[in-house]
Amino acid sequence: VRLAESGGGLVQPGGSLRLSCAASGFTFSKHAMGRARQAPGKGLEYVSGIHSDTSDRNYADSVKGRFTISRDNAKSTVYLQMNSLKPEDTALYYCAKAKSPRARGLNDFSSWGRGTQVTVSS
Repeated sequence: VRLAESGGGLVQPGGSLRLSCAASGFTFSKHAMGRARQAPGKGLEYVSGIHSDTSDRNYADSVKGRFTISRDNAKSTVYLQMNSLKPEDTALYYCAKAKSPRARGLNDFSSWGRGTQVTVSS
């Protein structure tokens, strides 16, 4: 399993970023995918998950209405569009592969990327 992440960076409050995660080494279309994040000095937080067939997309309350997860099964890639970013969104964001077609929490994930840093600051 390989999860290659890209798209992090520094952005001002209110700005946007799109994170990408290109997957390989498994049958992408049979697994849910998702994102988690870890802010400095805090534990790992579930951010979002998307069903293998996109029938379910779910979000943490802290990002609901601002973040949108999507996937392209033909490209084996999952995306996280982040809008209206806040300083409290600053964290290391991890891409994750689920054990099954469904993902609704951290325990559903079995493989992780290396993470990409998102910093929201003026």
